[in-house]
Formats: sequence, C-alpha cells, structure tokens
Amino acid sequence: MKLRNFSAIDAVLVAGVLLALIAGSLSLFDDPMSGPLQLALIMVGCFAALIGMKNGISWEQLEREVIATNSKTIAPIFIFLSIGVLIGSFIIAGTVPTLLYAGVSLLSPGFFYPLACIISAIVSICIGSSWTTAATIGVGLMGTAHGFGLSPEITAGAVVAGAYFGDKMSPLSETTNLAPAVAGADLFDHIRHMAWVSVPSLIIALVLFSILALKADVHGDSVANVEALKAQLASSFNIAWYNLIPLVALLTLSVRKVAAFPAIMLCSVLACVFAVLFQMPVIERFMGESELAHPLMVVKALWTVMATGFVSQTGNEVVDSLLSRGGMAGMVFMAFLVFCSMMMTAVLERIGFIRFLLSLIVRSVHSVGALIGATLATSLGVNVLTGDQYLSLVLPGQMWKEEYKRRGLAAVNLSRTIEDAGTVTSSLIPWNACAVYMAATLGVATLSYAPFAFFNWINPIIALIYGIFCIKIMPLHAPENDRSDAQALNNPALSPG
Repeated sequence: MKLRNFSAIDAVLVAGVLLALIAGSLSLFDDPMSGPLQLALIMVGCFAALIGMKNGISWEQLEREVIATNSKTIAPIFIFLSIGVLIGSFIIAGTVPTLLYAGVSLLSPGFFYPLACIISAIVSICIGSSWTTAATIGVGLMGTAHGFGLSPEITAGAVVAGAYFGDKMSPLSETTNLAPAVAGADLFDHIRHMAWVSVPSLIIALVLFSILALKADVHGDSVANVEALKAQLASSFNIAWYNLIPLVALLTLSVRKVAAFPAIMLCSVLACVFAVLFQMPVIERFMGESELAHPLMVVKALWTVMATGFVSQTGNEVVDSLLSRGGMAGMVFMAFLVFCSMMMTAVLERIGFIRFLLSLIVRSVHSVGALIGATLATSLGVNVLTGDQYLSLVLPGQMWKEEYKRRGLAAVNLSRTIEDAGTVTSSLIPWNACAVYMAATLGVATLSYAPFAFFNWINPIIALIYGIFCIKIMPLHAPENDRSDAQALNNPALSPG
C-alpha cells in the first residue's frame, strides 16, 4: 500500500481522541492510575495505529516500533521494582523508623514545609538524584508530617520541589548532564545559567511554603501525639544512629555514580543484615506464630518484606499507616502505566503525529521570546505526549539547536530552557514515569501534590518571562562571566517579544 503523509485532519482526530480519553479517565475515576488511565493510553495508541494503517503503515511496523520503544523502559522499571524492595527492607531494618523519630524530634511544625523543601534540595544536590532523595529522605519527611498532623499533599509537594531543584542544579544528575550535551553547551556554564531562573523560583516556592506552614492547622494535642508517636516507635523498633548506615551507604554509592539498580539492591541486602543484627524482635512479631525453624523464619520474613512489603501491627493507627508499605509487588502498577504510555508514544511517533506538531510550532516562531516560549512548550508537550523525561530534553534539543545558532543565541539558553520545562514538569504529569514514581514512593497522588510542587511550575513561568523580556539571554561568542543583560538587549537578534 502506498504511504500517505500525515495530514492536519489526522492530527485533529488523534489530538481529539487523546484529550477526550485522558481527560475522561482523570475526571470520571477517583483513582485513574489503577487502570482507567492505562486503558485510555492504550486506546489512544490503538486509534493512532488505525490512522497509521490508513496512511499505509503496516501493523507489523507499528508493533516493531512499540517493542523497540518499550525496550528502553526496562532499566527504569527495574529501578521502580528495586525501590519497593528498598523501602520494605529499610523499614524492617529500623532505618525509616529512625528517620521518623529524628524528624519529629528535630523539626518544628511551624517551619516544616520550607524545611522539608530545603532538606530535599540539599540531599538532591549532593547525590544528583530526585528519585533517591524521595525514596529516602522524602519517605522520612512524609512520616514526620503525619506525626505533626500536617498535610501529606503539601509535604509531598515540598519534597518534589526540593528534590527537582537539587536534581536540576547538581553536576551529578543525569538530566543536568544530558541537556548541555544535547544543546552543545558546557556543563558548568549550563548550571550557572540555570541558577538565574532556578534560584528565584526556589525562593518564591520557599516563601509560599512558609506561608502555608504559618497557616497550617496544627492541632492543640500535636505535642502529645508526637510524644505518643515517638514512644510507639521506640517500643516497636530499636531506634539507634547505626540504623542509618544503610541510608548513608546508598547516598555514598549515589555520589560515586554507582548505577542505581545494583546500588539499591546492595543497600537493601545490607538493610536486611542490619535487621537481623538489630531488629530481631521486629522480625519475630512480623512473622507471628510460625512452624518454621528460626533461621528459615528469618529468611521468609525478609523475603516477604522485599517482595510484598512490611506490615506494621503496633496498634497505633498512625505508625501502622506510615510503616505498612514497600515491597516489589507494590511497584508493579508503575510498570503497567509505563508500558501503556510507551505503547501510545511509539505509535504517535511512528505515524508522524509528534513531528507534525513540532513542525507547526517551528513556523510560529518570529522573536526570541517566541523561541523561548516555543522551546518550553515543546519540552512540556513531549513530556505530555511521551511520558518520558529524557525525550523531553533530547527531541526539543535536537529540534531547536540550529535555530538558536541562527539567531545568535548561546547554547546555554537552549540547554537551560529544555531543563526549565522538560526536567521539572515531568513530575507533574500523571502518566510520566517520574510522576508515577513520586506518587508511589511518597504515597500521594500526582494531581494531589502537583499544586504544591511550587518550584516545578513556577520555574517554567519565570523562564518564559525571562525570554519575553530578554533577561539573562546570552548571545554567542561571549565568555559566560562577561555576558550581561545589556549585551543581550543590545544584540539585534535578541529583540524582546
């Protein structure tokens, strides 16, 4: 069959079905991530496949594209599963309970939200990973918020905001290295240039978190509740500083750039060793009456925790809700969502829908402000359509690279802009792998924490304002330290708007 070009009518039909099904799944169901959203993504992919077959693309070609695209998700999915193992093993080892105990002892509810953001940012800068930050410090902060009776949604937003600021500004981060590599910029020039947008965004976010913290409804009996929580943790677990050694080991491996999956699994095994050494009563209570010999009982307990998660049965509702989690099985739905998202992405890419949209955007760019806005929109659009953070950097970076050169703009403008919209918005789109991970790890739905992830949506807004008014837009062929706003505005290629 003769191939036909992807037409504007095809694009309207695909876009209409995509918006209708995704919006419908999000609005009609209380928990769309449990299956309705995945079905919507599959149905969009199937409809797009029909359009492709109408245009002469065989199902075999589409199927090969789906398989090739999904093969790229294997590594992230293994990390998802390993994080479930990590959380379960860190709980039974006393690592998470010790973090909770320290959190409620050291942090104040009056400053909790901004402190949660700052702590997450510092850890993320040090290790270069928003995911590891959320799975370790983030889990502890979520438990501390419960202890104070504070909002889990706002706390999750603070953790996500801080984690993504740190991830964005860390030279150890994969995305921070990828963006300048794609755009052709120097890594440290890229980080310095990002600071002009990221630091003001974080300051505004911290002000908003401070306002929320001051207005937080802290119950009068919160002190008594916190003391009860600490007493229950101390009676249920052996709370000690050495319980944090598996966490320190994980952070150390992250700083040394050890691959995520082996690092997480190794530290999970280390946590199990610590559980045997220091938390044997916890293991025995977890298993209850068992006919197995003691060594086999211990093995089964640790195996169960890593496979299906830890179940706390202290009788304290707060403690039990905080510590009954983890396990590889709890992360399986994430793989389900990622596979469905990648099926849709592969078909949309193969039939030409994504290329068609990008070509429309290119035609509408007539000024620097429009170019920055178009780059932001492209990165955000790729995030929405593909659910892949890395593609939201690579595709727009490749697409706009020559256009930035043609207009006399330094590559750091492009690398900063694709991070401003690509990296930070990935955690706000429910079907994006980053958002799925954050929701599963922190125990708060994406659409519930997204309004409070202030940094993540303020950052692209400030980036757009900078573009419109040519603030900190750097021309080509000038040293980073010598480039000023005046130079930028005096460059004829950099007219505002």
